[in-house]
Amino acid sequence: MLANLGFTALFIAFLAAIYAPIAAYYGVRKKESRWVESGRNALIIIFPLVALACITLIFSLLRDDFSIEYVWSVSSRDMPTYLKVTALWGGQAGSILFFNLLLSGFTAAAMIRSWANERAIMPYAVIVASFTLVFFLGLSLLTENPFARVGALAAEGTGLALLVNGPITYVKNLFVQPQMIPSDGNGLNPLLRHPGMIIHPPMLYLGYTGFTIPFIFAMGALIAGKFDEGWTRTTRRWTLIAWLFLSLGLILGGRWAYDVLGWGGYWAWDPVENSSLLPWLTGTAFLHSVIIQEKRHMFKGWNVIMVISTYLLVILGTLNVRGGLVSSVHSFAQSSIGWFMLAFLSFMLFFSIYWVYQRREQLRSENQIESFLSRESAFMLNNFLFLSIAAVTFLGTYFPVPTELFTGQQVTVGAPFYEKVNGPLFAALLLLMGVAPLTMWFRTSIRWLKRMTLGPIVASTLTIILLFIFGVRNWIALLGFWIVTFAAILTLFEFVRAAFVRVRSKGESPIKALMALISRNRRRYGGYTIHLGVLIMAFGIIAVELYQQETQIRLTRGESVAIEDFSMTFRGVERFPGADDLIITEATVDVFKNGGFVRTLNPQTELYTRTRQPMTIPDARSTITEDFYVILVNWEGTTDDAATFRIFLNPLINWVWAGAFVFIAGTMIAAWPDPAEEKVIAGSRSRRRVAVTGATGD
Repeated sequence: MLANLGFTALFIAFLAAIYAPIAAYYGVRKKESRWVESGRNALIIIFPLVALACITLIFSLLRDDFSIEYVWSVSSRDMPTYLKVTALWGGQAGSILFFNLLLSGFTAAAMIRSWANERAIMPYAVIVASFTLVFFLGLSLLTENPFARVGALAAEGTGLALLVNGPITYVKNLFVQPQMIPSDGNGLNPLLRHPGMIIHPPMLYLGYTGFTIPFIFAMGALIAGKFDEGWTRTTRRWTLIAWLFLSLGLILGGRWAYDVLGWGGYWAWDPVENSSLLPWLTGTAFLHSVIIQEKRHMFKGWNVIMVISTYLLVILGTLNVRGGLVSSVHSFAQSSIGWFMLAFLSFMLFFSIYWVYQRREQLRSENQIESFLSRESAFMLNNFLFLSIAAVTFLGTYFPVPTELFTGQQVTVGAPFYEKVNGPLFAALLLLMGVAPLTMWFRTSIRWLKRMTLGPIVASTLTIILLFIFGVRNWIALLGFWIVTFAAILTLFEFVRAAFVRVRSKGESPIKALMALISRNRRRYGGYTIHLGVLIMAFGIIAVELYQQETQIRLTRGESVAIEDFSMTFRGVERFPGADDLIITEATVDVFKNGGFVRTLNPQTELYTRTRQPMTIPDARSTITEDFYVILVNWEGTTDDAATFRIFLNPLINWVWAGAFVFIAGTMIAAWPDPAEEKVIAGSRSRRRVAVTGATGD
């Protein structure tokens, strides 16, 4: 059967992951590069093996093979084909297998692409990469086996328990067809049927697994004691790729929550949301501070710590989702894998600390910050702010863990805590985003800063005066809009000033000059484009956080409710069957603005009859200025046809999504390979030949 083939491929991949570090270590000890290369090849072959396992599971889902426990739990006969495919990551066991696919894919790509560039540290990178692969492949084999037969897990427990009970029992439950096969499955969780969930988990997993590559190179450099420019350049590029995917995952997750969960916003500081945000924050800090190491040979130890912290936060976030560490609407059911993941996290933490301590002298910076008004100082402050936000988010997210440990009850903190503490930190970060590009290496003249910021200060102040005249009275909003406007003007000025120089010196048109400018320095101007995206998002975030209107009301047919310039009239409710065992309850409401009809909305609730699990589907009238967002909370089904609605008026919320597009475009510009940088890398290879020979024995 296909399931047997999939499990066999997974088992061989697990053996290859065990073999790889043994071969690499033996090659280093004996100075025989062929053994190191054998270990590297073992890591590469894991990817096609895991891909084969995934393909067999997908075919099992498409064929409705309900003899497999996982297929029975996440699929059903009447599910659409595309949902059966995406059910690969719709449950615990399948999502871990999918995680292994992406992890092994990134590892194989790193082994192929970076082998010639970083041969001195590659033996140790092979060893470190194997640790993560052995652990996650072991989870798929022994605790969350996606190929286990129906009834096997219920009868015997996890795959680990089966193996402890004896190899014969283990093989029997895997390869012997069960006597009773269900006629149909449970179907996919309704929350995972939204189109955003087809893309959101893969992007998030790509970000998570991608961050393991910077970690293995950083640890390889630590163990080898090789701290030249090569490993930082390689690590930075892999970090940028992972950061792009994680950013996409966060944005898509926010949109999914807005469309499906009925939160009325894009972010709710949910524990699983926060778990994904934490490695993004530390990864962003590294991408900024690594520039200082490349330019000034500073922050060497700091950058290693940032890479390690990002990796550990990825593992912790995975533990939170998979093991139910903190309750969340996003997390899978609580599972025994939490203890295994906690043990692995602890091992990697102490392993990392040990090597940082061993190389502490080599990690000292070669230079020092000479002035507070310098680019080095600006980047240091940038890192401080990112780490402060991460610390606050970490404490708030995992605060329930110690409270439950010591009191027996989980005490959680809500969104107001994060907003009050992180709000000023984000504001300072936005202000720094505008000012930092004006600073210079070593020392910046105060006169220069005054001259460059005077115009933007005046323009931002005039903007705030206009907002005040038109009715904005909240001083926090005025301050926030001033900071964002100031930073946006300074960022745009960086493009305009440099393009004007090209227009004047080369006679190019402004558009051609701008395109040439970006293509010649993708990293810098891609970064500025990212900043612009963040600032556009910030306009929307400030407006939503400070001016969002919300009400909940019970209406009978024909009744209306007013909120600001809008009014809504309830027309009735209809209940009807939907596809794939859904019962849909749909309300019809008419929305008016300033007395004029604008749109009919149809908020819904869906009940999946197999599991009796309800789902809320809001509806909204969206423009660039606001969203009128309606949720059907409850329909009583009485003679007066009464229903309860929750209504949000979200000003400028679509600026958040517009800014996200600019943000992603900037990230892609910055991540796009630069031919000039490729030449630098090629030139550095020859200068490291001696180190290569010494490390591998060639």
